[in-house]
Amino acid sequence: TEDEITLFERDMKEFWIQFKISYGTEQINQTSALRALCKETIEALSEKWSKKLKEEDLMIDKIQEYNNEILEQSKYVAEKEEQLTEVKSNLSQEEEQQKNLTDSIQKLKEELMKKMEIKSSKNKATKEKVEQVSKIKSLFQEHLGLEMRRIHDEQLQFIFRHIDHKDPDKPYVCTLSINEQGDYEVTSCTPPLDSIAELQLKLRETNNFSAFIANIRKAFTALSYK
Repeated sequence: TEDEITLFERDMKEFWIQFKISYGTEQINQTSALRALCKETIEALSEKWSKKLKEEDLMIDKIQEYNNEILEQSKYVAEKEEQLTEVKSNLSQEEEQQKNLTDSIQKLKEELMKKMEIKSSKNKATKEKVEQVSKIKSLFQEHLGLEMRRIHDEQLQFIFRHIDHKDPDKPYVCTLSINEQGDYEVTSCTPPLDSIAELQLKLRETNNFSAFIANIRKAFTALSYK
């Protein structure tokens, strides 16, 4: 009947109202739950990625720190290599200097030995000449009135007498030495003789000391008559 239809329609309306209310509430609850889940998920992800980013930042800082340490080590190694190169160069220079010094010392030794040999040879020659002079000293002193003296600087002074017939005791003096080359050298002659250079040269050439003394006496004698 009409009342039953009206009651059915009313029941249907209430059903739909209740259905909508129930479905809407459930939908809202589901949406809220989904939002809450999304928020939790987002927060969890955010925290996870934030932690990861922090770890990556720490890792980047650590890598940068390692890079800085490597750079410092590279600088240190470069400095040490430069110092080592300098040390090697100094050692090489010192070795060269030591070699030069050794060579110089050896050269000086050789020069010294040569000088010693030359000196020994000169001393031997000088000794022989002195012995030669000594041998004829007594002969000339006895027969020709010759006196021989050793004076300063290892010079030999010959004093001739019996030259001037007017004054037999008047001295005529010739001083002789042996130079660094081992040769005879007239250092003074009183009175002077014009031929002294020629007589000295002849003595050096012949090494005949007796003839030199005789020629000196002859030259003084000739001078006394002028």
